[in-house]
Amino acid sequence: MAETLKFELVSPERMLASKEAAAVVIPGQMGEITAMPGHSLFFTTLRPGYVTVDGGAGGRYFVTGGFAEISPETLSVLAEEAVEAEVVTADWLRGKMADVQKLLDEAGEDRRTALAQTVNDYAFLAERA
Repeated sequence: MAETLKFELVSPERMLASKEAAAVVIPGQMGEITAMPGHSLFFTTLRPGYVTVDGGAGGRYFVTGGFAEISPETLSVLAEEAVEAEVVTADWLRGKMADVQKLLDEAGEDRRTALAQTVNDYAFLAERA
């Protein structure tokens, strides 16, 4: 089995990372997931949170949501929006939370639960930033 997996993080604006990693932790919709070489095939949506790369060049990024596809050799993260972790502050997170709150206030019943969870995710992260 390989000792690393290929990690790629892409947002609509740019590719933020393309590197080898020993492990990568992603904010899956149902909780954090650690992808490592040899991981089973897996696909998940993402909630707002940090992507942490261990091994190789390392790195830490923040994603606002998106999708991740894990295979034994690769992890591809397709983010709605992604930035380097250094950009993220409590004020930045509160701004994102306010944007989602506006969407929640205007949303139909079919989207309210997901948007409310996203507001809660941002509030949780902002308290700890």
